[in-house]
Amino acid sequence: MRIGELALATGVNPQTLRFYERRGLLPAAEREVNGYRQYDQAAASQLRFIRGAQALGMTLADIKSILALRQGGMVPCEHVTALLVGKLEDVHSRQRELALLESELQNLIDTSRDLDPADCTAGSVCQIIPHPHP
Repeated sequence: MRIGELALATGVNPQTLRFYERRGLLPAAEREVNGYRQYDQAAASQLRFIRGAQALGMTLADIKSILALRQGGMVPCEHVTALLVGKLEDVHSRQRELALLESELQNLIDTSRDLDPADCTAGSVCQIIPHPHP
């Protein structure tokens, strides 16, 4: 299939397909006599894998490392598990950060209800938002 057909079949735009090819995430496409790229079903399958991995928060470098193991004849399951464990740790860290931010925002909202806008001076932008010290 040509690049437009592959793009339509996988939901990936042609520019992204070319980018993935340049970055080594997709093997170089066969070329027709007229120079058009010709892709097979393996390319479509690999694109679906790439999109699935991205949906899990994997970077292109992560994905490339998985593909390299597979292309080297190895089963990448252990490597993938290690990457997923790392992503889960990142999610937990972000959840803690978001919980702290949520608490801070709620405190500011609660505090702002008791503030008098007349107390805002021309020298400060807004008395609700704290000013960190350098």
